[in-house]
Amino acid sequence: MLKTAVLVSGGGTNLQAILDAIDSGDVTDARVHVVISNNPDAYALERAKNKGIEALCISPKNYETREEFYDVLLDALKERQTDLIVLAGYLVAIPPKIVRAYENRIINVHPSLIPSFCGKGYYGLKVHEAALQKGVKVTGATVHFVDEGTDTGPIILQKAVYVQPGDTPEILQKRVMAEAEHQLLPKAIQLIASGHVRVENGHAVIEE
Repeated sequence: MLKTAVLVSGGGTNLQAILDAIDSGDVTDARVHVVISNNPDAYALERAKNKGIEALCISPKNYETREEFYDVLLDALKERQTDLIVLAGYLVAIPPKIVRAYENRIINVHPSLIPSFCGKGYYGLKVHEAALQKGVKVTGATVHFVDEGTDTGPIILQKAVYVQPGDTPEILQKRVMAEAEHQLLPKAIQLIASGHVRVENGHAVIEE
């Protein structure tokens, strides 16, 4: 049973999708043992408390240096014997020291089909604004392992979502969440927890 920490900055709809998947039995080999946010007002913390899950706010604003913040975050993860870290709308860059401490044990969900509309500056609504500006007909979401780059780690799962006439960034964001992110993230967690994912030559390989 993987002890999973979910890191989130906002409302926590992806967190809720994970919790719902655990309740429904779609995720059987992992449990969320702590939710951590950099934002004290994140509704994700309330979602955690409502399920009896430890909810922590660790904000860089409360520390003199970013390095001190990273040290506190890493210590919190280690103290709780975390097996897997899930970034579910976490708007803080993960430093190399945490990536190295949890190599191939950190996953992120990104609201596009990587390598499109990813990397520095592409987060939240900005991703969907860029997709609409480019005029793509298909977008989607990607779950990938986190490495020391930005959205560059091995891809685990992807799902396509069609762009519809009249889409705004907000409408497209909601559709990508509902049709792709909320489905992919629990599936990826279960695949990892059940030992069906390995990283080989920089690629994530899913084993039946």
